[in-house]
Amino acid sequence: MDSAVSKGILSKIEENVSRVIIGKSEVTRLLLAAVAAGGHVLLEDVPGTGKTVLAKALAKSMGCAFDRVQFTPDLLPSDVTGLSFFNQEKAAFTFKEGPVFTNILLADEINRATPRTQSSLLECMAEGQVTVDGETRVLGTPFIVIATQNPVETIGCFPLPEAQLDRFLMKIRMGGLTQKEERQMVDRFISAEPLAEIQAVCSAEDIRVLQGACRQVYVHDDLRDYIVALVQETRKTNVGVSPRGTLAFLRVSQGYALVQGRDYVVPEDIKEVAYCVLCHRLIGDFDEAQKEVVVTNILSSVELPTEDWSKR
Repeated sequence: MDSAVSKGILSKIEENVSRVIIGKSEVTRLLLAAVAAGGHVLLEDVPGTGKTVLAKALAKSMGCAFDRVQFTPDLLPSDVTGLSFFNQEKAAFTFKEGPVFTNILLADEINRATPRTQSSLLECMAEGQVTVDGETRVLGTPFIVIATQNPVETIGCFPLPEAQLDRFLMKIRMGGLTQKEERQMVDRFISAEPLAEIQAVCSAEDIRVLQGACRQVYVHDDLRDYIVALVQETRKTNVGVSPRGTLAFLRVSQGYALVQGRDYVVPEDIKEVAYCVLCHRLIGDFDEAQKEVVVTNILSSVELPTEDWSKR
């Protein structure tokens, strides 16, 4: 699949999502970069900002199987992965698949579940498989987890551990609406339900091919060095980004280039995704704003050479 075809598919998805979600074009592009990269996304913001609606609109636009888990303190790991039960008719144990056996899984308010239940997603997010009662079952492709969480509430919540956070390709903030955008939302929803009206504009097979094309996006040697240098800087004063994070940084940069219609990465792609990829992987006693300052300082301190980035 060449970059023009990839761009066409991604543009159709973006346009379809924009029929439901207003004023979040950059958030949608970042989410599409994660889809192309084949990774998982954590959407974070206060309630009512459209996190769940965005996930649903994306799944409907892609024509993929979709399932949702409402995470609560009493949710069990088996409620997510599935369980084996004794089938009296067959006189044998039968496995009942959990909601992870889908293409797009919405893990709504993921930080409301206990750490034990949160950990049920670790294997499937990292390896695309589920092991229950000693038997490993491979999940279908594409498989993407879109999780949401509210950063304000703490009562009854269990913060995601670093191992869980590291499995999210990106952490994206939804942000608010301008007065003009909010008025557009009122006009659009006053007599219609756009989410119920949109149809798929591509298939799961298109997404699989798109993800294959993402891995072929060219990254110049100097940009590979640049990505590594940025990651190395995060480790000088903090418990910085892991090697998994380095690969996530590379893959999302490729995905974002594809969203922009290119088959090669430019420095702007790397800088655009840096905050969403790096901030949630910084471990230390500082808040989100301070993490963003750290990443800003790193981006400004690491020298970037000038090259013809499309030259192979």
